[in-house]
Amino acid sequence: MAKLSVLLDQIDAGTVLLPEFQRGYVWNRDQVRGLMRSMYLGHPVGSLLMWETSDADLSARGGTPGNGPYLMLLDGQQRITSLYGVIKGNPPAFFDGDPKAFTGVYFNVETEDFAFYMPTKMSGDPRWVSVSELFAQGPIHFLRSLQDAYPDQTTTFLENLNQLHQVTGREFHQEKITGVDKDIDEVVDIFNRVNSGGTKLSKGDLALARVCAQWPDARRVMRQAIDEWEKDGYKFGLDWLLRVVTAVATRRSQFEHLSKVEAEEFRSALEKSIAHTGTFLEAVRGRLGLDHDRVLKSRSSLPVAVLLLELNGGAFDDRAHRDKVLYWYMHSALWARYSATTETTLQRDYERAAQGGVDALIDALKRSRSGSLTVRPDDFEGTQGGRFYPLLYLLVRARGARDLGSGQVLTAESLGERPQLHRRNLFSTELLRGHEGKSDAIANFCFLTEESVAAAAGRPPHEYLAEAEAAHPGVLASQWIPTDPELWHPERYGDFLTVRRELLAASAQEFLEELLEGSASVEEATLSPLTVTTERADDPRTLQVKELVEALREAGYAEPELDTVISDPVRGRVIAEAEAFWAEGLQRGVGKPVVLELDPEQADLPRLQELGYEVFTSVDSLRGFVERLSQESSAPSSWEESVEEPESAAPETTDFGKAMLSLYERAKREADYTASGYLGMLSELGPLGTARQLLSVPAVSDGFANLWERGRLDLTVEALVLQPEFAPLFTEEELARARTRLEQFGYRFLES
Repeated sequence: MAKLSVLLDQIDAGTVLLPEFQRGYVWNRDQVRGLMRSMYLGHPVGSLLMWETSDADLSARGGTPGNGPYLMLLDGQQRITSLYGVIKGNPPAFFDGDPKAFTGVYFNVETEDFAFYMPTKMSGDPRWVSVSELFAQGPIHFLRSLQDAYPDQTTTFLENLNQLHQVTGREFHQEKITGVDKDIDEVVDIFNRVNSGGTKLSKGDLALARVCAQWPDARRVMRQAIDEWEKDGYKFGLDWLLRVVTAVATRRSQFEHLSKVEAEEFRSALEKSIAHTGTFLEAVRGRLGLDHDRVLKSRSSLPVAVLLLELNGGAFDDRAHRDKVLYWYMHSALWARYSATTETTLQRDYERAAQGGVDALIDALKRSRSGSLTVRPDDFEGTQGGRFYPLLYLLVRARGARDLGSGQVLTAESLGERPQLHRRNLFSTELLRGHEGKSDAIANFCFLTEESVAAAAGRPPHEYLAEAEAAHPGVLASQWIPTDPELWHPERYGDFLTVRRELLAASAQEFLEELLEGSASVEEATLSPLTVTTERADDPRTLQVKELVEALREAGYAEPELDTVISDPVRGRVIAEAEAFWAEGLQRGVGKPVVLELDPEQADLPRLQELGYEVFTSVDSLRGFVERLSQESSAPSSWEESVEEPESAAPETTDFGKAMLSLYERAKREADYTASGYLGMLSELGPLGTARQLLSVPAVSDGFANLWERGRLDLTVEALVLQPEFAPLFTEEELARARTRLEQFGYRFLES
């Protein structure tokens, strides 16, 4: 047994270390709050597993092994790191992760709840106490402020603070591996077995643990490479790089095969993998213009490309060979070659690459597509999340697209000191209101300079497109924009998209065929990277997804793949184009894969569910799922924190309840929108509770988004609460949020 205070002191003294083969910190905020609550209430929090050794040659994080025995923390890193970070206010020396997961924890001395700091909720309220400050200053430090504000409750509040302060005296049961000459492989095996619960280790984690046991610097070298790629605009993870190394070292797709690879062999394979990846990314960026992370699709295709380079001595034979590999890569990304049963498909393609090179890979891809890799107009029917968006960007970069305002070619060299492009909607959202079609369609995008965006702002296409073509003949064709003026009006938007998709498909097919055949007459100029910014996200769905992903990231949940394609593992066909996809669960390795699909009519939902995916067709439903996960962690969710009703709230009125119900009825009758989820909220939370919850979340609700698309923001809860007879029921902050949200999406208020 060991007291928590002793363990923390041992970490500071460098006598409790973390073996280098351990992964980094992966807990989220809900887990941290759940742990703190369990510690406060005296609930069981599990034991620790330590390895006692005196081996001075072992590599560890948190200090340098010295003379005499020391302890390696094998099981309990997440718990001990969280407690250290909350109590000390900073991470321990062996920390590797995001400290936001445990910084800023506050304790409410009245309700005995734990929450992360929220200025609007906690600022100026002495009942909310910084846990780190409590351990640094002691309970008496807060006595004066509590006495002044709550003289009758001060004694109870101090008792609660003392109870929390005393958790450092909590004893942890320790199990020790005491053989000081224990073989490192044996310890790794023990580590793998005991880490079967909690936040599960991925297959990559387990493989990397064994590698680091033999070569402690492996993780550091891999992270350096990943950091360098991120500087260039591409984001990769450790598991991805490990898969590339596995391909180079073993020609196998399964991580388990790394167990037969010696340290020096792994080091050599890693060096080659980093170099080959750089070579391929240089080709992708310089030849295709795919110069940032959003347009680099299908990371699972890259290990195959790297293996092709390894089999070819680390280089392309010539320009034609390079272009053929890029042709295969683009089609593997466009048709989601590796979106399901990744390891099986990768293994087959590794074998094809070894036997027949890139030609064998292209033949296999054609067979999976019934013999055709032709790009068709309807392939460009998606929105900004569609898998063909990168192909549009590629055409702009590689086919000499010109700026509508200046007529100059959109290259880094021609753009001068600020090589930046702005993605803009040809038909604005406001202009399309009341007409069919979504403004975030791929075929509605163009790329302009900042000056051209400013010049076209607020103007309809029939004005600025006519001016552009008159000033710079051929400029519209350079961006595949229909030149028929009759199509430049919102009532012809559907026809405009149809024609532009045909133009895009023809150009894309021509370019890809040039790659395949090596038919470009001269070597293409190397495309220098550009910076791309997008038009303000005025699509409510886009804002919803963005706000949700940011909230989940802030809470410590896994980063999803955005705007990704999911294919059927048996037939290979696309069964969803998801707005967000958590392939290993919201918390990596825990739970089912999670899919957010906001266009359910275009997805095969039964097949997704049959494959074992958790499928959500609205942001609100996924948010509710996360709230339930948070509650299971014995802590309120971040959304629940923000919807507490102020004590001064006026009582619910019959008139407001009737008005809230009438929104549902009118939306169904006048806007053809059935808000079944809204009815459930009214039943569970009541009219005022429903309104407050909808107003409290950062993003707009599903109902708001649907009514906005129908041009009926007058039927939203936001519009209702601003009516003079109901406004007194809400706080000034809630009213301001409602007004700002409506104005943001084009709702106009008439001054009396």
